[in-house]
Amino acid sequence: MRVDKWLSSVNVVKRRTIASDMVKSGVVSVNGLKVKASKSVSIGDKITIEYLKGAKEFEVLQIPTTKTIPKSQKDDFVREI
Repeated sequence: MRVDKWLSSVNVVKRRTIASDMVKSGVVSVNGLKVKASKSVSIGDKITIEYLKGAKEFEVLQIPTTKTIPKSQKDDFVREI
């Protein structure tokens, strides 16, 4: 699954367009490397987002099979480190 699609489907960001813009501006990195929006993520990857107030790091636990998941199931797919 693409990194921008994964960020929006597991409710890390609200919309996929926002996720794409974040990747294009260079604030998203996967396993320490700046990536393009088309970068595929896999289980165990570490995704870092550089916000103005500091960085947040997430670990990919599962790849969703649907477009979005319920917010109550977010902890099954992503873990904030």
